[in-house]
Amino acid sequence: MPLTSQPDLPEVSRAARPHLLVIDAQNDFCDIPGASLPVPGADADMHRLAAFIRRHLPDIGRITLTLDSHYRIDIAHPGFWRTAEGTAVPPFTAIGLQDVREGRFLPRDVQALPRVQAYLAALESRGRYTHMVWPVHCELGTWGHNLHAEVAAACGAWEDLHGLQADKVLKGLNPWTEHYSAIEAEVPLPGDASTQTNRALLDSLAGSGPVIVAGEAGSHCVKATLEHLVRELPASRLVLLTDAISPVPGFETQQSQIFDALAAQGARRVRTDEWRLDDLGSVPAT
Repeated sequence: MPLTSQPDLPEVSRAARPHLLVIDAQNDFCDIPGASLPVPGADADMHRLAAFIRRHLPDIGRITLTLDSHYRIDIAHPGFWRTAEGTAVPPFTAIGLQDVREGRFLPRDVQALPRVQAYLAALESRGRYTHMVWPVHCELGTWGHNLHAEVAAACGAWEDLHGLQADKVLKGLNPWTEHYSAIEAEVPLPGDASTQTNRALLDSLAGSGPVIVAGEAGSHCVKATLEHLVRELPASRLVLLTDAISPVPGFETQQSQIFDALAAQGARRVRTDEWRLDDLGSVPAT
């Protein structure tokens, strides 16, 4: 609710107000016509999120929007790979290091083989994700890369009200590593700061009040971001908008597990129509 309608609330400094972190609210992840990697329920999620932003325009201190950002030829896209027979590798193919060593799947550029093997070895040593070939998605310069229209419009209304920019963070531009998390790539690469820990983002989140999290998909990019966030911030600082996050089909358990783990550590799980500005916990007032 707007502050003006709640005279009993203490005035809260901008720095102590909620920071809304929206993960990859992009067309290609929404179940709308033309999307290349639609997450069931994502369009409805984004409409609820947009309504949440408009309902709390005066209350939100800062907005950060992450944007999954890829080139067409990317280690996570089909065009990078070929089967042993030289045929295309279909989307949703999982590829492990042993698959490559045995020649079942190979990079289209044979000279890339040592680099690919090193990447898969590093990825598997981290034990977080099996490498997946996804449909081409969130390609720079395409409609699919754009923010969901309702979310974009709501963020624009917030910018107009406050005279501030909603921060936009691009991730995934390096084609040699998957980059689910907004904080760092799955395998950070030496010499490319964009794949390494995003200290500026972490500092901006650390300097705010509650961090309200929404976006897609809960099983992958939201999950990976949350895992990295709680290395730096206490889970009690997090608010998860449960009806503005959905998982990739078949990966529902991954989303529920991270939500449950963070709730056990003090994170709050609320629906978009439940959260109120007075749910600020221990955030100091001015």
